[in-house]
Amino acid sequence: MSHTISREEFLQRTAMSGAALLLASLNGFAVTHYDKKIRVALIGCGSVSNRYLPHLQQSPYVELVSTCDIIYERAVKQAAAFNVPNHYPHIDKLLAGAPFDLMVTTTDMQEHEHLNRQALENGKHVWSEKPMANSYKAGRELLDFAKGKGLRFWGAPAVVNSPQFAFMSKTIQEGKLGKLACAHAHYGHLGPTWSAFFYEKGGGSMPDLGVYNLATLTGLLGPAKYVTAMTSIVTPERTVDNKGKIKVEAEDNAMVLMDHGEGVLSHVQCGFNYFDPYGHEGKGQNQHTVTVWGRNGNMGLIGYDWAPFGVDLATVDHEEPETFVPDPKDYVWQQGASVISKALATGEEPLINAEHALHVLEIMQAARESSAAGQKVKLESIFKYPVV
Repeated sequence: MSHTISREEFLQRTAMSGAALLLASLNGFAVTHYDKKIRVALIGCGSVSNRYLPHLQQSPYVELVSTCDIIYERAVKQAAAFNVPNHYPHIDKLLAGAPFDLMVTTTDMQEHEHLNRQALENGKHVWSEKPMANSYKAGRELLDFAKGKGLRFWGAPAVVNSPQFAFMSKTIQEGKLGKLACAHAHYGHLGPTWSAFFYEKGGGSMPDLGVYNLATLTGLLGPAKYVTAMTSIVTPERTVDNKGKIKVEAEDNAMVLMDHGEGVLSHVQCGFNYFDPYGHEGKGQNQHTVTVWGRNGNMGLIGYDWAPFGVDLATVDHEEPETFVPDPKDYVWQQGASVISKALATGEEPLINAEHALHVLEIMQAARESSAAGQKVKLESIFKYPVV
């Protein structure tokens, strides 16, 4: 079917495309024209892929090209389920196979770093589930390498995309809470049972759970300058589906205190030993899990920051709490790869920022160092603030 457009529409589209190209070139990144779909390969076809693949499949900016998993039958199964034309048993075969632009990494978290490095070295953009690397130093090296090659490298989580986060950020920036004092966030359950990697070295409750709260609070209050923390192992042995009984090596209980400067402090608690009637999926959670206090007001996020259902706000001008943005408005935690695919296709810079993810990675590393040494740890990373 032919499709004609008016001269005005043509000029408007050309201007939009030119602006996107200019924005991308100013940022020093490779450009994909906005009307071309991003070819996506997903590596790691376990439980998380069941959330990512449907969302990617629905994106108008995405062409799903390949799946990959070292348990090959999982890659084959997901390729069939989501009509993906290619499937591979190893990243080497994935990179040598059907061409693609963006690799989405949803493997065991300990494997993210070397897989992300290999993809970047082969000229691919990367969206990585958290964490983006196993250490801050390695994450910094990967991000700097990506920038030097004109590639994009992003890391989960995508909590800054929610309309609830936007409301909380704008409320703070508009001064409605007055001088800020402190904030608290928590997230926990009894721990995953389907894989050992959560409890092995390089795993833990911070990179699995606390990472959301750390991203939210730093996004709201600004980069942390210092971290003081205590971590522990409450349950030294676990029974998991893929390995049976295992010894727990990574923290399953953490308390992280952050100093954001100018007197502002925040606290995150997370763990795999929390009885939670809302369970791992958080369905039905209607309590505050993130709270922020200032001299003129306070606000609380209803539900988890990865599944928010509104914000309660009380101020000196309106002491009775009011609920705002009660609708998730299409936000879901697994949308990160779809959002940055759109960014690659259009040149529009997303709210998700790689430097922010890197800062959160440094916080988690500093928390472990603080707990081991019993002292405050100074941070070096920063990111663009405010996010919204």
